[in-house]
Amino acid sequence: MSAVLECTNVSKSYGKTEAVRNLEFRLEENTIYGLLGRNGAGKTTLLNMLTGGIFPDDGLIEVAGSKLNPGDSPKDTCYVREKNLFFGGAKVGEILEIASAFHPGWDEALANDLIRTFRLNRNKKIRQLSRGMESLVGNIVGLASRAPLTIFDEPVLGLDVLMRERFYRVLMEDYAEHPRTILLSTHLIDEIATVVEKVYIMDSGSILLHEDVDQIRSDSHLLTGTREAIEQFTAGKQVIYREEFGKNMMVAVYDRFDVNVLAEAERQGISVDGLPLQKFFAYMIERGELA
Repeated sequence: MSAVLECTNVSKSYGKTEAVRNLEFRLEENTIYGLLGRNGAGKTTLLNMLTGGIFPDDGLIEVAGSKLNPGDSPKDTCYVREKNLFFGGAKVGEILEIASAFHPGWDEALANDLIRTFRLNRNKKIRQLSRGMESLVGNIVGLASRAPLTIFDEPVLGLDVLMRERFYRVLMEDYAEHPRTILLSTHLIDEIATVVEKVYIMDSGSILLHEDVDQIRSDSHLLTGTREAIEQFTAGKQVIYREEFGKNMMVAVYDRFDVNVLAEAERQGISVDGLPLQKFFAYMIERGELA
């Protein structure tokens, strides 16, 4: 697939703090990505650079094959920020009308449908909305823009479980009919696990892992057994977490297990289970810190 966006050796510092360090990042067309990392990982700094809000100190950013120069705003891109910059005195309908002028592919019918789906009042002013309702206004802009590259930064902030599920369902339904590149930046990996196809895990300004979600599910395992059996079995394998209790041990392993490997684990009395994605994410972050 061709790259919609590509970063090469991108860095950004604020004084002595390295927010983003020598980062390599590539988004391909018609794919949903997750950018995962806890607060302070550098996600928002990266997103602001990708969308021309701030400029990298070093490195190259290319959008649709063209270099993103200082002062440029990438074409055919919609960026829905975690903290929207909407004018508080404007009404919901006015915000959507303004947004439509900036996106050639704007779908007015979809915007109207989403207002009903998310139970928003077009005549309410932004300052009258809850934090969650304000997030939904931004999400409507992102979805109705139909931009070839759409970026959501913490899109479900302030939403209850029902509205979060509704947002992801609508996103998937619209993506199925109108494929494009979507990047969801969040720290809630379990919630986006059924939505995204590929993930980048980011911490301390660097990418710890870039992988297909299905591959992560397939290759992440939770093993329990005696310390001796576990240590022998995991020799040469990628252990991302370990915990001892008495003569027994529990470890998380990120490695490919075929039927022969699983049979060997069973012979050694080792229990092998799947590792929840949220645990995998936490263990990878902790492992990155200790490396």
